[in-house]
Parts: sequence; C-alpha cells; structure tokens
Amino acid sequence: MVQRLRYASLIAPMVALLALVGAAPQANAFETSAREALLLDVSTGTALFEKNPDQLMPPASMSKMMTTYMIFDGLKKGELKLDDTFTVSANAWKKGGAASGGSTMFLKPGEVVTLEDLIRGIVIQSGNDACIVVAEGLAGSEEAFAEKMTAKGKEIGLLNTTFRNATGLPHPEHKTTARDLATLAYRTIVDSPDYYAYYAEKEFTHNGIRQGNRNPLLYKDVGADGLKTGHTNEAGYGLTASATQGDRRLILVLNGLPSMKSRFEESERLMSWGFREFDTYTLFEPGEQVSEAEVWLGNEKTVPLVIPEGLTATLSREGRKDMEVKVSYDGPIRAPIVAGDSIATLTVTVPDISPIEVPLAAGASVEEMGYMGKLAIALKQFIASATD
Repeated sequence: MVQRLRYASLIAPMVALLALVGAAPQANAFETSAREALLLDVSTGTALFEKNPDQLMPPASMSKMMTTYMIFDGLKKGELKLDDTFTVSANAWKKGGAASGGSTMFLKPGEVVTLEDLIRGIVIQSGNDACIVVAEGLAGSEEAFAEKMTAKGKEIGLLNTTFRNATGLPHPEHKTTARDLATLAYRTIVDSPDYYAYYAEKEFTHNGIRQGNRNPLLYKDVGADGLKTGHTNEAGYGLTASATQGDRRLILVLNGLPSMKSRFEESERLMSWGFREFDTYTLFEPGEQVSEAEVWLGNEKTVPLVIPEGLTATLSREGRKDMEVKVSYDGPIRAPIVAGDSIATLTVTVPDISPIEVPLAAGASVEEMGYMGKLAIALKQFIASATD
C-alpha cells in the first residue's frame, strides 16, 4: 500500500531528511576554480558541495592540523602541559627556521620555548620550525612522529591519509584528501574544544617578530574561527576552514587554487553560499508518528508508523519546492505486530537527487485477535462473497 503524505504540512521537515541520509548536492549548483573542494554542514554531515573530494593530493601546511591535533590530544590526556618546554635543535632551525625560506616562527638554535608558544607558532604563524621542534620532542625524530600522525589519523577516520613529516613540506608519499581534511577539522573542533580557540587568534609575536594568521576568512564577516592554510608549488593554494552562523557550522576544504587572491575570494564565496542557499530543518522528534498502517486480524484496525530517531538535516531552499513524499508497506499488515519492528518505508523524491528511503517502525504492539473475532471476519467475507 502507498500513502502520499500531505505536501504542505511536511514540506520543510521532509527536506531535512534528504541531507541526513546522505543525499548528494544539487547538480551544477556551484562552480569553483579549486582542484579539490568540499563543503560540509557539520550538524547533519551533509555535503553541500563536492569536487574531487576523495582525490589524493598534497596537503601542504594543512598537514599541521594533524601536528596540532597530536598536541591537543596529549594535553587532554595529561601527558603534556602548556608550560612544558622544548629546545630548538639545529635540524629544526635548518629545515624550518629563517634560513629555510619557508613559513617559520623564527626560532633560534638552542632556544627553549614553551609548548603554548609552539602551538601559536604552528597555528598562527605556520612555523615549520615549530612543527619539527614538537615532533622531535615528542617522538625523537620527525619521521617517527609522522608515523604516529598517520596511525592517529587512521584512528580518528582519516582513511586515505599518509603523513611523512610534521610540516607538509613536499614528499611524494605525503598525501591526503579533501574529505580526510574535513574529518580532521571536525575531530579537532569536537575533540579539543578547550584548545580549538587558538585557531581563531589573528596574530602572534615571537622573538620580536609579529605575524598575522594566514586564514583569510578570519578577517571577513562570515563567522570563521579556524583552521589552516597551505601552499606549495605542487599543492597550489589551499585552505581548511570552519565558520558558524546561528546554530549552523560549516567546514570548507579547498586546494589547488592558483593564487593567494583566489584562495581569499573562493573561500569567502563558497562559505557565504553555503550559509545563504542552504538551511537546516528539524524533521521529526524521536518516536514521532508519521502515519499509520492498516492491520489484518489484529485487536486494533491500525498501527502507528514512527521514525525511531529524530531527523534533522540540510538541503537547499530551492530543492524542497518539487518534493514528493510517500509511505509504503505490504498490507494490511498481519497481526501480531511488535512495537519497534520495521514495517514500512518512507520515500522522499527530489529533483536531481536519488530517491531516499527510510524505514518506519511500528509505534505500538498489536496482538492477534481471538477466535471469535476471526470467526466474525470469516462470516462477513463469506456473506460478502455469496452476494457478489
């Protein structure tokens, strides 16, 4: 049996369902010059925009989010303290210091520096020297630390990422994906709320040298509070960013852009588009009734159909206009029925998105009717057939 639910009453909440269960974004909804891109709504896990999100790519300095994640993890576990000190090795200075020509905190050989200053040197100044100092201090060598980064990455869901250093400097095997970087950003925000605020700081001064945060979205009115830029000749210009507006948080990953200017423009354009063109909708509260199904040979004529889990999701405001919603089941459903059993399906159809099917459960148990009830039904059927 198929029931078409009343469109007007369900239009807004049903929209939300699509994103929750993994609906793809609208076709050709947006274009970007980035080689790889991914825009996610955090509350629902919805991909608002994707472009080569699973293509292996060099992450450049966006790798430093993992270096910082390792530090935050140690702080949470009590293995590290913000006032712990580390000594700058000649190797760290040579590979990542002022003479290296790359992003640097301008540490000096033999300098003793606190972990908190190193965090700011990594997050705000993108210091390669700071990353190497941390790696050597925590694992003995940068190579050993990179192995730990890769292992921890797999543990938190970075399924296609291999780290070969703590900085993101070019290495043929140092690769990740836009999806993995988005996962890393999410895990940083969720797993380390007490330390994530470092990513929102706009400047830091060390050894008398003041440097501004390279994240361009921190200086725009989009609600940005992190995370990290990256650039090498091979990788192009990239950014992993997050921003909040109201109750919504978006995570954006861009890579392979041709210039710093394009990174600035594309990141603002895509983030603003995500907040403007999409919204998050509450569908049903946990256990809320959607419809009801007819029952055969039960002590009740119908059984409520409920969605066991509450549904909240994201979809473009345009996508909901031509939506169709229906409930289907093989029925009447014969008793006995046990509450919680999946007995029906909710199907949502929206243009440019594959049909979404969600199981509905019995909201109550229905016992099989007694002998006399069955006899009465049999007599009614006999009489009806005899008069046809």
